[in-house]
Amino acid sequence: MPATAFTPDRRRLTALRLASQRIDGGAASTAGEVVRWMLAIQAQDLPGAKWSVGLRQRGSTEAAVDAACDSGAVVRSWPMRGTLHFVLGEDVGWMLALTVPRAMGFVTSRRASLGITGADLERSREIAVGSLAGGRRLTRDALLAAIAAGGVGTAGQRGYHLLWYLAQTGTLVLGPAAGRQQTFVLLDEWVPAPRRLERDEALGELAFRYFRSHGPATVRDLARWSGLLMTDVRRGLAVCGDRLTTLELGGVTYHLAPATLEATPAAARVLLLPGFDEYLLGYGDRTAALAPEHSAAVVPGSNGMFKPTIVADGEVVGTWRRTVRAREVVVEPVPFGPLPGRFREGIVEAARAYGAFLGRPARVTAIDTHGQEPGSAAGPQGES
Repeated sequence: MPATAFTPDRRRLTALRLASQRIDGGAASTAGEVVRWMLAIQAQDLPGAKWSVGLRQRGSTEAAVDAACDSGAVVRSWPMRGTLHFVLGEDVGWMLALTVPRAMGFVTSRRASLGITGADLERSREIAVGSLAGGRRLTRDALLAAIAAGGVGTAGQRGYHLLWYLAQTGTLVLGPAAGRQQTFVLLDEWVPAPRRLERDEALGELAFRYFRSHGPATVRDLARWSGLLMTDVRRGLAVCGDRLTTLELGGVTYHLAPATLEATPAAARVLLLPGFDEYLLGYGDRTAALAPEHSAAVVPGSNGMFKPTIVADGEVVGTWRRTVRAREVVVEPVPFGPLPGRFREGIVEAARAYGAFLGRPARVTAIDTHGQEPGSAAGPQGES
């Protein structure tokens, strides 16, 4: 199969998306500011999600992102597509109100197959509120034990579904960490001052903040990202009015903030992105950054599990693995093919930034070029 050319249109899209997503880390001073700008950052892989924040805040550390989550400035919940995301606490309520009605329609049969009744759901809510009221916090296992003790079965997938339902319907949210686990807290207590938006206002807010932080993107991209119907997406666009503009490329209409078109292109660089970063996950059509012939290497088996990616000058050129040890983090690059020397140097620099985020030195292993002659890249401590 011939390689897909990285055409001028693709370069234009990726350059603008890197600018709108602020992956250069130059604008935000806190984790909360990053999440506010992005509106939502996919977060089922918690370590990866924290690095997604770190990439967009110069000088950020994992400890600082943890502190933002522990303080409630940033929360982790299921605001869209039934999938975990980082969002601001103040945004959780209106986002759930907008997206949950449709999401609930997809799980009715699953709930029936698990034997979960409406009475089970409401009894679980009653137990959760009683167990957590007054600022108390419980790990998943402890909360499920309380629900089971109250007479609702939690075996198998029942427990996960009950907690997911209570989060989707605005009772629970993930709160501060207890060791290596996040605890559950009551949303109304953890977020005492939520924003309350009417439906049209919420549709406009979602559309504006998505296209401002992810544009250029299409209405189909937003529908896929949010789980909303196209009619709702178009209504949100109409509410935005002239706060957004359009860009025509290859016969496709993209929406974005006017300021994105005026942004100074960032210097060409290499990035080590986590597997579920918004740079790929934020779009239904990912071919601007990821050539179709490499899709299987990033999402093996098309199973929805994304490998961390190496991005050079906006294009995905490989994947990478990490091993976090007590005194270092080891980065193992797996490019799709031979890389120019400047890209190899860029990987070392990107690994150094990742190590600084984790608070330990980073070492880059020899680069696996799929049968090509491997090369080694020195880490920040001179190791190879």
